[in-house]
Amino acid sequence: MNQPVQETFADIAAPQGQTARILVFAIRRMATFGLNDAHAAHATLSHFGLSYRRPLILIRTLMAEMARASRQTVMVAPCCCARITRDEASLLSALSSANSDPAHAHFLLADLMGTPDCLGTVTTAQALSQACQDLGKPLAMFGR
Repeated sequence: MNQPVQETFADIAAPQGQTARILVFAIRRMATFGLNDAHAAHATLSHFGLSYRRPLILIRTLMAEMARASRQTVMVAPCCCARITRDEASLLSALSSANSDPAHAHFLLADLMGTPDCLGTVTTAQALSQACQDLGKPLAMFGR
């Protein structure tokens, strides 16, 4: 039987914004090596400076909440991959719109995780997005 090959990597280049790139790296490391990955912690320390704890804890919380509430697999690429998966792009879009349009962020996360009940994930995404803005490193997927 000829079954179509499931395409896991979209034609989406890695985000240009430094904060989005750090978040993708941290998410990939935590998805692969666990929530307490030292490389993810070092990347957030290098990017956010001495105020790195708040975004690091919120990234960990987001990953734990997604693992708890998700009913389907969320595909992440290896850390060395220059492109991002559709799931990573959807997660970044939800994070970037979490404060300005929470209903859209909820729609994206519900579709990503395969569950209509993802309010905990949405509020964590809002907190993470706000933390990045508070530290002067706003999350822009294709921005500066």
